[in-house]
This record gives sequence, C-alpha cells and structure tokens, in this order.
Amino acid sequence: MEGMSAARKPTPGEQALIQVRSVSAVFPNGNGGLHALERVTFSVSSQEFVCVLGPSGSGKSTLLRILAGLLLPTSGEVLFHGEPVTEPRRAVGFVFQKANLMPWRTVLQNVTLPLELEDLPQAQAIAIAREMLELVGLTGFEDLLPRDLSGGMAQRVAIARALVHDPDILLLDEPFGSLDALTRERMGGELLRIWQAKRKTVVMVTHSISEALFLADRVLVLSHRPGQICLDLTVNLPRPRLEEIHYTSEFGALAQQVRQAIGEVL
Repeated sequence: MEGMSAARKPTPGEQALIQVRSVSAVFPNGNGGLHALERVTFSVSSQEFVCVLGPSGSGKSTLLRILAGLLLPTSGEVLFHGEPVTEPRRAVGFVFQKANLMPWRTVLQNVTLPLELEDLPQAQAIAIAREMLELVGLTGFEDLLPRDLSGGMAQRVAIARALVHDPDILLLDEPFGSLDALTRERMGGELLRIWQAKRKTVVMVTHSISEALFLADRVLVLSHRPGQICLDLTVNLPRPRLEEIHYTSEFGALAQQVRQAIGEVL
C-alpha cells in the first residue's frame, strides 16, 4: 500500500456519489417539534472516507439514517448516484454502534444472512462470507456464537456482514463507541486496513477527534441541535497512515481546528 494517495476527488462537472441538499429533520414532540437537523448540505465522492463529529444531540445519527434511507428528511433531499434516496437499498451497508448479531447463529451464519435473503446459492454465500471473514481477520472463528466473541470481534463480524453483498457505500454509526480505549484504537487500525483493501465510500459517525483524523479524508463537524455543518475540514495527511501520525505537528494542528469548531458550538 506504500505511496497510496487519498481518495480521488471529482473533476469539475463530475457527479458526487452522495449529494445532501439542504436536509432538515424535525421530529414531532407536541411542542413545535424537535429540530434535529437544519439545511445540511454536502457531498461525498467515490472512495472517500468522511467522518462526522459533533456534540451529543447534534443530529449525527439522524443524518446517517437519512443517508441510508431509514428516515426521510422533513425537507431537502439526498441523492445517491443522482437518484433520490427514499428507502433502504442494497448498495448501502450499515454498521450500528451495537453489532446486533443474531445470538442463535454462528459467526459464519450471521455473515451469510444478507446473501440468504437474496436467495444466493448456499455454497456461493458461504464462499463469499468466508472471504469477508478473512478480510476482517476472523478466519478460524466461523463456528463461534456471538456470546463467545469479544466486543471488537463482534463488530468485525458486523462489518463483514455489511460488506458481504459488496455495497457501494458503508455507513458506520459510532461502531466502536462501546469498546474500551485500547480495543477501540486497535479497531480503528483494522477499519483503516479494511478500507484500504476494499476502497469503499465510507461515512462514519464518531465522538473521537483522534479517530476521525486518523481515518478520514474529510471531517464534518455539526453544530448543537439543530445540527448544521460548522466545519468541513480536508485531512491532508499522507496515506497509508500509521499510529505514529498521531504524534506529528500536522495531526495536532488539524485536531486543534476540530476542537475549536466543536468548542464554539458547545
């Protein structure tokens, strides 16, 4: 992977993979509505890794669910390949904060589930699932049940399950938020390795500035509710990225910009 460049940027006139246009979200609450997002606009290019940060209640998870088609915006629109997103679609993989594995299915059976729902022949589904488990470093654990997995292993299974049908985009909602600090750091490195291998377009919600800067090509910071983008920061750090990059002056300068943006909206 030596010398790998950052994600390709679109040329003038080229259509972005995802376009978010003036998206607002209001939830009824009997008191004028809870305004979660207000006129959020941005785009994401193919193979780009974008992290979304912001204070609690800023609408980060709401935004991700709108991108996935799990929620409809109150106003505005999301375009995927130029088409409006109005419902979930196969081309989008989603990883939640909790792995949400089926406890009665083995690791392999959890990963094959999306392919079974598509009526793929069993032998083909198993072969693809084994390839994904190898990618996430879980070869040899196929027959374990979720109760036998650590938190980090369970999230690797969830990532493998989200990738098994080869989506165009992977959405991750604070996937390592429930893990201890050391496991979370290790999983960040694992996610970066997986992204470098598959080069999927990724939008990830996180509360960690360090994690966002280590992983992303861009960091979006949302304001306090209703969430609006108050910083769209390009992360001009070379790839491949190693843990040592956390201790560079360039990393520190970017972290300071993000901290200042978050501090201004708290």
